[in-house]
Amino acid sequence: MTSPWPAPSGPPPDFSPAPRIGIGYLALSWVTCYALAVVVSGVLLAASGTAESGTDQPTWVVALSALGLWLPFLAMLQYTSRARLTGNLRTDYFIHFSWRDAWGVPIGVASQLVLVNLVMWPLRVAFPDVFDPADVERRARDLVDAASGAWIVLLAIVVVVGAPVVEELVYRAYIQARLEPITSRAWSVIIAAVWFTIVHLEPVEFPGLFAFALVLGLCFARTKRIGLSVVAHVAFNVTGLVLVLAT
Repeated sequence: MTSPWPAPSGPPPDFSPAPRIGIGYLALSWVTCYALAVVVSGVLLAASGTAESGTDQPTWVVALSALGLWLPFLAMLQYTSRARLTGNLRTDYFIHFSWRDAWGVPIGVASQLVLVNLVMWPLRVAFPDVFDPADVERRARDLVDAASGAWIVLLAIVVVVGAPVVEELVYRAYIQARLEPITSRAWSVIIAAVWFTIVHLEPVEFPGLFAFALVLGLCFARTKRIGLSVVAHVAFNVTGLVLVLAT
């Protein structure tokens, strides 16, 4: 009897196309890349003369700083693919997209407009001084206020394209995917979500970011490719940027 369901697209539904990577290598590679990223970004900020200006940095400096953060991780993914995995980036990091990934748009928008607010609402009621909405959106507001004219386009590229792609490659396709065979699907989603949340270094944003990171982790775990989580992440960031620009 012929199955009424279409054949699945993309790689087979497991994390077995590449050899395992141990937790030690996973942690050491991330820590090394993060340390290098901090140094590179610090050098770029110092060279621009804006290292002491906090968030009041020109958009081009923000873009260069982001590039400095991303390059070590991208280099590490390339090296790990060749040295430890199959050498095929698409296979090793589940770089597959499908028209079905369009579902990521409503998932990302709903996460920004509904999920984050549901998570933050009781915290705002219980701790209004700690979880003030103005503090939660302060970083995004500062970035938008520092950009004007054509610089808004550059900011959008960094926030809407660069950050989602790099972060999904690192935290879902690398960390979460390599943790699942070692721990379990549930724990890999949770650990990657905690990792993703903490690295953003804004405690006031942690509850909402963690909830959204769980959504991204579930998207990846369900599809075994980064397409859906990348699209959801893009939609989430676009919605947040539009909200800040509109107010």
